[in-house]
Amino acid sequence: MTRLFGTDGVRGVANKDLTPELAMEIGRAGAYALSGKKPPKVLIGTDTRLSSDMLEAALVAGLCSVGAEVHRAGVVPSPAMAHLVRHYKMDAGVMLSASHNPMPDNGIKFFDKDGFKLSDEIEDRIEELIRKTSSEIPRPTSEGVGRAILREEASKDYVDFLLSTLQGSGSNEMPLSGMTLALDCANGATSATAAIAFEKLGAKCFILHDKPDGKNINANCGSTHMESLQKFVKANKVDMGFAFDGDGDRVLCVDELGEELDGDCIMAVLGQAMNRSGRLKNNTIVVTVMSNMGFEIFCKENDINFIRTAVGDRYVIQEMKTGGYNLGGEQSGHIIISDFNTSGDGILTGLHLAAVLKESGKTFSELRKIMAPLPQVLLGAKLGSRQKIDVRENKEVATAMDKVEAELGDKGRLLIRPSGTEPLVRVMIEGSDQSIIEKHANDLVAVIEKNFAN
Repeated sequence: MTRLFGTDGVRGVANKDLTPELAMEIGRAGAYALSGKKPPKVLIGTDTRLSSDMLEAALVAGLCSVGAEVHRAGVVPSPAMAHLVRHYKMDAGVMLSASHNPMPDNGIKFFDKDGFKLSDEIEDRIEELIRKTSSEIPRPTSEGVGRAILREEASKDYVDFLLSTLQGSGSNEMPLSGMTLALDCANGATSATAAIAFEKLGAKCFILHDKPDGKNINANCGSTHMESLQKFVKANKVDMGFAFDGDGDRVLCVDELGEELDGDCIMAVLGQAMNRSGRLKNNTIVVTVMSNMGFEIFCKENDINFIRTAVGDRYVIQEMKTGGYNLGGEQSGHIIISDFNTSGDGILTGLHLAAVLKESGKTFSELRKIMAPLPQVLLGAKLGSRQKIDVRENKEVATAMDKVEAELGDKGRLLIRPSGTEPLVRVMIEGSDQSIIEKHANDLVAVIEKNFAN
């Protein structure tokens, strides 16, 4: 049995890889590993995938079989779970979502009682309990069986929290008044919350892709398909656009000219504003190895420290906790502002970025110039059904990589890593010439797929 947990919980094709039977076992083992022998209180939320009802029912069954009191939040963004676990004083939270993945996939990710994703050690403990079908997990009977409770107020409570992070400044003017924004909700979990939050803070919003039907989540929309948002922003002359992913823990943005901007740019703009106002703790931003070299240059020019971690927002958050930092994230759009929440939060990030833009008095195309990214190419090399292999162990691949690194020298970099959610190897190359790095990346993908795709 391969390891169940990837970089962001357990994922797979629903009813094939991630079956109801497995979901039930994960629920049983997870509740026990997080709470010990006492019957836990567990909060469950889902995104808008068709398979979420099936898997939620199985997960609830597993949790109730160990005596858990299950609180069902319904469709909410993943970061809502991180907040509400603490707000409702739960022992744990579980989110059913495959984030930016296509609709057939689904996933299960846990939050501990403090709203943080689980450590590798706890995930390993859950897997051990599942593999052993351990008899130490209780099976209470009679009055000891758990029950499920619907929390209809969960979505409203999350929106109220979002509003609280920008209100109370003493000004009578709403923080986003006068702004015109476009929001792409990816037909996902932000569809019922994003517009409410932005509009209650004074913005006029145009909403795209907010009609989930169970099948259209992330389908040619959201943070992985921003073309329609870019076209809309440019055509309608709005101040900026935001694209969320299926579960709302990511956000990417579009300036008023329709240009797409990634998480590095978002962190640069937020980091500079927080640094100038004295709110950037320890003068440091935490990023991953995927962040562009242009971000490093920005930090050096602004006397801001930066720390790189492994890919995955959980590793960014871990470093932030260890060092006492309050801003970090990934190029892909997971941005953590830990003064307010314990996970990447797309709506929260968008609200604060819009507030910085308004206060600056500039257009976003002007504001973004504080960071100049180096040309970068990111491609995926298919691995068939295999995951997390070291492709450099293959002599032909290693030779091709050595050649690219030698040609880049100190004016670029090559990074190859396994995907944590798909049978792919990510090939990322940065350098001064777009056409050259594109050729390098395509050549490397071809070599990797030749040796590993079958």
